[in-house]
Amino acid sequence: MGRTLWVLAVALGVTLGACRTVPAVPPSAADVAEASGTWRATATDADKQRIRGWYTSWQAALADARAKGHGADVEREGALLHPTAALPNAHLPAGDYRCRTIKIGAKGRGGLGYIAYSWFRCRVAVEQGLSSLTKLTGSQRPVGLVFPDNLERQIFLGTLELGDEKMAVNYGSDRMRDMAGLIERIGDNRWRLVLPAPAYESLLDVIELVPAD
Repeated sequence: MGRTLWVLAVALGVTLGACRTVPAVPPSAADVAEASGTWRATATDADKQRIRGWYTSWQAALADARAKGHGADVEREGALLHPTAALPNAHLPAGDYRCRTIKIGAKGRGGLGYIAYSWFRCRVAVEQGLSSLTKLTGSQRPVGLVFPDNLERQIFLGTLELGDEKMAVNYGSDRMRDMAGLIERIGDNRWRLVLPAPAYESLLDVIELVPAD
């Protein structure tokens, strides 16, 4: 069964707007997750490499940001941007979250080394043995599934939804849209999604997640 099937869990039937919800996982997606057992059986080779190289990507991103005068911005965020700040029990509970993205480092020499966005809305939902994570608002919206890995991290595999698009592309069908990252707990009711080597703009994206009020 192809690895693209599991993305149907969050890619089909999703509409934009205030009442946007994450649909249930169809049997095909659940079968893939159950048969694979781990995220490694689902991830593309490129995304496995991104996960393996997370620390190198993080160091390169921080170096670029600091070289461009954003050292104080990085330090101000504390644990959020510290690569080894992960705490035990990485499980991200189902519910609605406030989320904000920080882009660190730039792919081009003239690009911005640090961009911090305001808060948007994200949602985590239980999906037949796994969880889905969906950014509900904003012009760049990660959409995907959360896989178990170890005590200090979970793995996110998904795709990037852009602009006014009403559904995400299938995972594995467009390498420029595929996303892979680490979900880690960095405090009481505080998590981050770390996306090393994203396809666009930055060297590393970090999305902070805190439960919505």
